[in-house]
Order: sequence, then C-alpha cells, then structure tokens
Amino acid sequence: MSKIEEKAQSGSVASGLEGVVAAETALSRVDGAAGRLIIAGRDLPDLAETMDFEGVTAALWSTAGTPSDADETRAALGDARIDAFASVPTLLAASKGLTITEALRVGLALLPDNHETAPHVRLVAAMPVFVAALARAEEGKEAIAPDAKCRHAEDYLRMMHGQEPDADAADAMDKYLVTVSDHGMNASTFTARVVASTAAEQVSSVLAALCALKGPLHGGAPGPVLDMLDSIGSVQNIEPWLREAVMAGDRLMGFGHRIYRVRDPRADVLGRVIAGLSGVEERTAFAREVEATAKAVLKELKPHRPLDTNVEFFTALLLEALAIPREAFTPTFAVGRVAGWTAHVMEQEATGRLIRPSARYVGVVPDDLEVA
Repeated sequence: MSKIEEKAQSGSVASGLEGVVAAETALSRVDGAAGRLIIAGRDLPDLAETMDFEGVTAALWSTAGTPSDADETRAALGDARIDAFASVPTLLAASKGLTITEALRVGLALLPDNHETAPHVRLVAAMPVFVAALARAEEGKEAIAPDAKCRHAEDYLRMMHGQEPDADAADAMDKYLVTVSDHGMNASTFTARVVASTAAEQVSSVLAALCALKGPLHGGAPGPVLDMLDSIGSVQNIEPWLREAVMAGDRLMGFGHRIYRVRDPRADVLGRVIAGLSGVEERTAFAREVEATAKAVLKELKPHRPLDTNVEFFTALLLEALAIPREAFTPTFAVGRVAGWTAHVMEQEATGRLIRPSARYVGVVPDDLEVA
C-alpha cells in the first residue's frame, strides 16, 4: 500500500503534499532543518565559488543521465542562443500587450519539438534571449543579438542593456544563475516532471513549469521586496513600519520559507555577491538594516514561527543592482532555473513512469453506493 493510500484510508491527506515522496532524484537536496542546499552532489556555497552556470548546467545534465562537459555546454549554448534569436521577431509580434512572463510563454511555445539541436540545450539557450528581447521591447528598444563567444550570464546582461557588462556584474549574474539553478521538488519542477511523465516533449514540460512559476506563491516575491523597501523609505521609519505591518497580519516580503526552518543558504550566497558590487553601498546598507530589524520584530511578535531571510530578499537587491527591470525578475529566475527543469525532465523521462497520484473523494455519492 502506498503512503498516499495509507493517508487516504486513515482519513487525512497532507496539505500541499508535504512529506509525500513523489520521485527519487540525484539532482538536488534541500535540507530545511540544517539550512543546506546540495546541487549535483556539492554544497551550494562551494558550487557558487568554483563553477559557472555552464558548468553547473553540465553537471545537472550529466547527473540526469546525459553526459555533458562544461566547455562543450558553453559552446553549444552560445550557438543555440544565436538560433533562438531568429524567433525574436515572431515573438515580439505575437506578444504585444503581454507582460514579460506572459510573453515568455509565447516564446517557449514557438520552439519546435523536433530540431537538430537537443531540446535541453535549446531551452536553456532561448530563455535569456527571449527575456532580454522582451524587456527591451517594454522600453521601446530593439532586441540585441546574442554573442556566441560570451558566457551565458555575460551575454544575458549584454543583450539586456545593449553593452558589455563589467566583470563584476557578469560574475554577479553568473553566481545568481548558479544559485537558483535547482531546488528540489518545488512547484514548478514538480509540474515539469508531471508533464514529462506523460511522455510529452521537453518543451511542453518546461513551458508548464514556467506557468507554475508565474504564480505569486512560487516565483513572484523579489519585486515586492523592493516595493517594501521603497515604502519604508528611511532608517527612522524601519521599525515602526515593520511593526505595523506584522501587527496588521501583513507578510514581510523576503522572510520565511516553506521548507527552510533556518536561514535560506541561497540568501547568504547572494548577500556575499552583493557585497562585492560597487555603487549600491547605500541601498545595501539600508536593506541590511531592514533585514536585521525585521528578524528582531518577527522573533518578538511571532516567537513560535521560524521566519528568517530567504533568497527573494537578496535576489531583489542583486537584480536591482544589475539594472534588471522589476517586471523581468521572475523571468530572470527562469533563466537560471531552466537548467534544473531540463535536468528533472530528463530524470523523469528515464523512469518511464506516469505520475498519477490518488485523491480521496469527499463529494456527494449515490444512495446505493457504500462508502467506507
């Protein structure tokens, strides 16, 4: 008897499927109690210091059963970015009036299932090309063609801003993409695996994952972090603003996590990245003061709930420092997470098993049907 069946017979079903094992994976492990994230067998801090996004992507693909080398992956992604740019005129024409995230769904839907380039390569390569082009279109600017010789993160910033980023900015974006590349069985990853289990093509699986990411409960918090900082406004207003918000039952954006019961390890990595950027010292110092005060207020007013800084808090600061428009925050997250999505799709495809959970019926039944 499965665990789900046992829960159903006992008359209880986990809310949100907490504690239900839906798959076995070698890609990443989230230890919420210890505040650790392991990706492709390595702790996140070590990964962020020693590997670039192409290397992590290759490691994830290799772990999923598709042997990949970092240098080969770098070259393949560069060529595939060039190919993806050919779809940009059609994408821009078809997505007028849509938000960047909505338009990105259109972009992924334009990718054919059958192509000479492997689907996982095309998907990871297309993401920054489409997001950058859509963000520039929002500002009335022309799309910038990719440069296959650039690193993935560097080319994303170059296509976004129309000029070569400095080394610190390119490195910061690279570390961000590494940090968000995979994160266990989150909602969008689970969605990708469910679609993949039907033997749908990888494009369909990743498109479904993006649709799950669009929901504000999963991928929409970085922008509101900046809205919160802007609303607080000054150092003198930090504590009264936070106290009033908590007492009113409002959520403090950038604090608390569904899994982590201690500090989100990704927050520490991104916090160190921001500390290495110049020109944002004043904003960062203010945010650090907000963070410290928020943690103290939450500990006092919600002593029984572990609410520490999560990845969204420093994601917002980092993407703002890199001049990514707020409407592109969630799509930029997808630029990194697509590495994990594609790897999970491969891993799920290898099982050959349809994901088909049970449900406990609680509706009306005919009079002649006995229900245990």
